[in-house]
Amino acid sequence: MKIRRALLYVPGDDLRKIQKAAALGADCVCLDMEDGVAATRKITARLTIAEALPELDFGRSERLVRINGLGPGLEQADLQAAAAARPDGIVLPKVDDAHAVQWADQELSRAEQEFGWPAGGIILIAIVESARGILNLAEIAGASPRLQALIFGADDLAVDIGAQRTPQGWEVFYARSALVTHAAAFGLQAIDMVYGDFNDLEGLQREALQGAQLGYSGKQVIHPNQVAPVQAAFTPSDQAIAEALTILQADEIKQASGIGAFAMQGKMVDAPIVKAARRIVERGRAAGKIP
Repeated sequence: MKIRRALLYVPGDDLRKIQKAAALGADCVCLDMEDGVAATRKITARLTIAEALPELDFGRSERLVRINGLGPGLEQADLQAAAAARPDGIVLPKVDDAHAVQWADQELSRAEQEFGWPAGGIILIAIVESARGILNLAEIAGASPRLQALIFGADDLAVDIGAQRTPQGWEVFYARSALVTHAAAFGLQAIDMVYGDFNDLEGLQREALQGAQLGYSGKQVIHPNQVAPVQAAFTPSDQAIAEALTILQADEIKQASGIGAFAMQGKMVDAPIVKAARRIVERGRAAGKIP
């Protein structure tokens, strides 16, 4: 599965910002038709994205489009315009249940058949940002084989439950943990909440590292300055990679000798430790730090 450490939102109606974002080297660039675009500029966003996707070189960045969620009546035209430009994936906001994911899956299947593209080639990422969505995480996570990641929408969730957002984030901690747990259970990536103060890189890094410790594979970002710190936070350090490789090498030798758990450098190494080491190596390899 593609590495998604930083998912950068860019207003879909601003071609200059899209051009700049395409050259930043973010793992994911998400051209926005939803919250980042004024109500009077939705059609402009569709047209601009349809122009940008086929013409711009995004390098190694995954090209995503966030459409408007189901309900206001914009979603059908949004998805049709986005699919015709053949993005790598669609980000679906305000997902409360499996129906929204299944609807997008069916619409993308029609587009792929119409244009003669490989079936299932356009992936889906769902944003869960309501109390109802958190309660329905299991059905959402299993709603479509296209679904590759869940995104945690903390700010909308806080509004929905009547909580006040704080820097510590305890008011959304239950939901934040529930989302990453369900993502892991269904083999999906989990992408963490937005850090709104794009001038506070220290606070951003602290929150990103906490997300990585919780099990998130990446984080949403809203400004170019946030891309590098976030991608660094979700990339294993050289020391962590070296230690993980040492554990795997030692485990291979012990397993060949018929030994399961063993002691190394004063610590017990058993199956969970070995599994964690494998994940670190996988993340390091995906980030290009291991050949």
